[in-house]
Amino acid sequence: MGKGYAEGPASEERFAELERSERAREEEVEQRPAVFGATDDDPEKHFLGWVGEIDADELFESGKAWGLSVRRVKV
Repeated sequence: MGKGYAEGPASEERFAELERSERAREEEVEQRPAVFGATDDDPEKHFLGWVGEIDADELFESGKAWGLSVRRVKV
């Protein structure tokens, strides 16, 4: 096969395949739901803990935290 072919469509397809495999690996990154909110110690919204490890309802009801939200973050 001529060198021109290897530098054209074949190499373009190979680069496209590499990009697809990189995207697939990025999607495999584990994500967990995390609780964010504000506290007396830090009135700016920040990470409080992982869902299931802390009770967001209890934190809010006790007044220890407010402005709570849950976001999926990379682990």
